[in-house]
Amino acid sequence: LADLFDTSRGTIREALRRLQELGMVDRQIGSGTFVSYREFPEHTEIADVTSPLELIDVRIGLEPHIVRLAVANATAMDLERMRKALDKVEAAFSDPEAFSSADCEFHLAMAECTRNRLMVWLYQLVNETRGHAQWAAMKSTIVTPERIAQYNAHHRHLYNMVAKRDLKGAVTTINEHLENARNHLLGVSPRA
Repeated sequence: LADLFDTSRGTIREALRRLQELGMVDRQIGSGTFVSYREFPEHTEIADVTSPLELIDVRIGLEPHIVRLAVANATAMDLERMRKALDKVEAAFSDPEAFSSADCEFHLAMAECTRNRLMVWLYQLVNETRGHAQWAAMKSTIVTPERIAQYNAHHRHLYNMVAKRDLKGAVTTINEHLENARNHLLGVSPRA
C-alpha cells in the first residue's frame, strides 16, 4: 500500500488504525487487515435503523445552526412562508397527527430561511425520518394537547425571534424547544 499510494509505511499504519477505530476494517496480527464495514442493504431506509434518541440528537446538533443561518439570511418571502407554516402548526392544536405533519412543515420552512440548499436537503432527510411509520405509535403518547401548546409557544417565539433578527433569542428558543422534546422522549420532566 505504501508503494501504491507513494507514502510512508507509518502513514499507512496510521490510516489503517483510524479505519479500524471507525469500524471499517478489522486488523488481525499475523493475518492482515480485512474490510468489516458494510453498507445498509438497498432496501433498508435510514429511518428503519434510526432510534428516536438518535434523531433528536441530530436535530439538537443541526437546528441551532439552521436558526443562526435563518436569522442572517431569511428574506421577506422566506419569513412569510415560515409564518404560514406557523399558522398551520398552531391550528393543529388538538390533532397529534396533523400537528406532527405541520411541525415538520414549520421546521422545514425554517431550514428554507437559511438559503442553503444542502441544509434544506439535510432537513428534508430529518423530516423523512420523523414521518416514518415506526414512529406513529410513539406520537400518540408523546404528542399530547398540553405538549402541543408548549411546542407551539416555542414555535411562535422562535418565529418572532427570527423575524426580528434576534440571534441570541432565536438560538435560546430552539435549544429550549429541542431540550423539551428530548426530555419528553425520555420521559423526563423538564427543568424548572
